[in-house]
Amino acid sequence: MTIPINNIQNQPSTAKLQVFRKAIQAYITRPIVIFLEKIHATPNSVTLLGLILIIVAAVLAGMGHLFAAGWVVLVASVCDMIDGALARHANKVTRFGGILDSTLDRVSEAAILVGLIAYFLFNNTEPYRHWLILVIAVTMIASFLVSYIRARAEALRIECQVGIFTRPERVIILALGLLLSGLPFVLVAALGIIAVMSIITAIQRLAYVYQRTKE
Repeated sequence: MTIPINNIQNQPSTAKLQVFRKAIQAYITRPIVIFLEKIHATPNSVTLLGLILIIVAAVLAGMGHLFAAGWVVLVASVCDMIDGALARHANKVTRFGGILDSTLDRVSEAAILVGLIAYFLFNNTEPYRHWLILVIAVTMIASFLVSYIRARAEALRIECQVGIFTRPERVIILALGLLLSGLPFVLVAALGIIAVMSIITAIQRLAYVYQRTKE
């Protein structure tokens, strides 16, 4: 499989980014998808496995095992990439599967952030913990807003995957923040990046939908 460079060059910047994401994701997921199809795994079972892993990560985060939580989040992110790819490869795309995937994605994002809130809430040795909880709350709202705008746009039959900071980027930055949480302010910086970039992405999507509704 090759990345369609010509297609990327001939498209607007947001579309280029979307094509690039899909190409990279295909490289990562294809071997795993082929294996899962051979063992008759279903897309919904992969989605549920991802949720279970995220709940494990949330519990680890709440207990203060942030490094371990970061690794579990990375593994769970693979499930998040694979379920849709498996559904398309095995011709098992269903409307319910799409709704289940989107719903559990939101649950997963909330779970890991709630785990972090629990950690900072009960960790009295953490300086500025109340401010950290506020940052996490803003991060959660901003992340949900990006997904909500897409859902509302698609209800109007407008495909809305534009934006510089979608779910894969949020997951990667959060995982890196957890893995490097032993360094001062790294996790705070990661959460701040997610919050700010998610707000920017939400604005990009609103602007895109506004332009499309004017056509």
